[in-house]
Amino acid sequence: MPQSKIRRYLKHGTLPQLSVFEAVAQVGRKIHLTDAGRLLYAACEEMFAALSRVEDRFADLRGLKSGRLRLAVSTTGKYFAPRMLAAFVQKHPGVDVALQIHNRQVLIERLNNNADDLYIFANPPQDVDVVTQMILPNPLVAYAYADHPLARERRIPFARFAAEPFLMREPGSGTRMNVQQIFDQHGVRPNIRMELGSNEAIKQAILAGLGVSIMSRYNLGLDTENDRLATLDVKGLPIEGHWYFVYPVGKRPTLVAQSFMEFVRKEGKQLVVDHLAPQ
Repeated sequence: MPQSKIRRYLKHGTLPQLSVFEAVAQVGRKIHLTDAGRLLYAACEEMFAALSRVEDRFADLRGLKSGRLRLAVSTTGKYFAPRMLAAFVQKHPGVDVALQIHNRQVLIERLNNNADDLYIFANPPQDVDVVTQMILPNPLVAYAYADHPLARERRIPFARFAAEPFLMREPGSGTRMNVQQIFDQHGVRPNIRMELGSNEAIKQAILAGLGVSIMSRYNLGLDTENDRLATLDVKGLPIEGHWYFVYPVGKRPTLVAQSFMEFVRKEGKQLVVDHLAPQ
């Protein structure tokens, strides 16, 4: 019988010990695992992932009275994902939720490792087999500080806009990828003055008069106005992109994940789109 091979684990209550070992192996930077230790660590990850899947299936059987949802979104998604999760949990208070916020590169790594239940991308990865569901519009808009000379102009040629000092997100950012595609389509190169690691840093740099940028309208937040930022009337902008739910092909979303996707499809516009900061 297969159980005969693991009888000693069942007899001595090894699961708590393995949990301690796995936790120490993760955080102990000065710990160097032996070959046997590395083998055991990999087995721990597989075993705990299997137990987690069992719990998810139990949650399905219990309906939405319990369960959990692990959602990972790109950095711009932090402006609307918490609102959607809060509204969902209000309807289903027994559900536990966890939200991860990362740039595109890290998000793809988490997707490849199947670390979360659902992912939200502005541009789903093309080199990974995934299921995508369009959920919300994602307009990309040109911004400058309110007193910028271009703020008073209309129908600005893209080449004129491109000549301005440009504030660009860091490599690995989905926003950077989108912006680079826009410049490529117009056959010009951005005049990059500074690379910054967050949308908030870009916004503050614009307000400091360091340059112009292209950002999602979500970067201005919800239910807020910022009269110090100007939306520029640049030819070819805004670009009407979209947000997507993404998960690996072959993965069966849990009942909680399926319910959240359906909830966002029904309630997303009222919760998010209708509250975008005005241009």
